[in-house]
Amino acid sequence: MKIPVRRKRRLPSPQRVHGEIEGERPSAWKAVYAMVRRIPRGRVMTYGQIAVLLESRLSPRAVGWAMHGCPKGVPWQRVVNALGACSTDRLPGMPPGLQRAMLEAEGIAFRKNGTVDLTRYRWAPSTRR
Repeated sequence: MKIPVRRKRRLPSPQRVHGEIEGERPSAWKAVYAMVRRIPRGRVMTYGQIAVLLESRLSPRAVGWAMHGCPKGVPWQRVVNALGACSTDRLPGMPPGLQRAMLEAEGIAFRKNGTVDLTRYRWAPSTRR
């Protein structure tokens, strides 16, 4: 008895967005940018923290994509990963160490392992309404 071979169907690869986004941004991304604009100088938030505060409308990874294409005037450098590390060094076209240098210029100290002390520098917006 011959067993039929199932072949994988090739789907068109989705085009990823890099850099500045043309046209209208998704409304959820606008909420990310509004949140990031509120982070005070010398403080940080994490991608996951922003996702939770936006009632998980986006995953932490989606928050990262939003930040990857953020408009001018959004202090993108103030968003770090869950460990308190900079995730921008691996992006093409991004000078290594830029995010860290920008945060250090705001008075944020880094540990020897390249992370920020989140207990000291994490900013939590007021939940008062």
